[in-house]
Amino acid sequence: MKFWVVFKKEMRSYYNSLIAYIIISIFLLIAGYFFYTDLALFVLWSGIDINLGFWEYYFHDIRYFLILIIPILTMRLFAEEKKLGTIELLSTYPLRYIDILLGKFLACFTILFLMLFIVFFYAFFIKAFHILNWGPVLSGFLGLLLLGTAFMSCGIFLSSITENQMLAAAMTYCTLLAFWFITWNETIGSENLIKALKKISLFDRFFNFSRGLVDSKNIIFFFLFIFFFLFLTYISLESRRWKGLKK
Repeated sequence: MKFWVVFKKEMRSYYNSLIAYIIISIFLLIAGYFFYTDLALFVLWSGIDINLGFWEYYFHDIRYFLILIIPILTMRLFAEEKKLGTIELLSTYPLRYIDILLGKFLACFTILFLMLFIVFFYAFFIKAFHILNWGPVLSGFLGLLLLGTAFMSCGIFLSSITENQMLAAAMTYCTLLAFWFITWNETIGSENLIKALKKISLFDRFFNFSRGLVDSKNIIFFFLFIFFFLFLTYISLESRRWKGLKK
């Protein structure tokens, strides 16, 4: 439970610096705008049976916004510590690098969860006026949580290999965009290549969640993706020991 110390430190850092308030407020504003415009469009052009496709449309809009906001959440986690030299200070405590990594990861995950939980308030709003099928809402929420956590694990790794926060954010943006564009152009290779690329495409994996379909293969893929980048982060931190930078 030593990671709990790092978790509390990171949560205090988020709220004391107003980062969490600003990010959650922006997310609330944008999510509300998407909800209003998507619902208005869907009612005007598709009738009022929102269970047919409104949530799929809405969750796809939210996923795009996650690309913009996740790098801001993760850019400072290790880059700032390395720039200020406090990563060495943390390592002088009875903490292993795995404890530091887990504490920071869980703090960032908590902020992400709080942002996405806002989706449920919109679901209750619709439920007050219309019969609501909770299946697409819950599966879409799970998909967004897995997708956002995958983005987050990638951002944490890239933050661990640089001391510049803006560079960490830029590299995260570029990497996430690469995963987004990876299957856009079907002329870049053979049919077999496109099929292989789709298997590692985060957005193609998210598609079924947004439609109310939960596939265990997609869940396993996201967990493996998250574990892979967290493992790379751990290796990046441990390399400081190998280079004699620790203590």
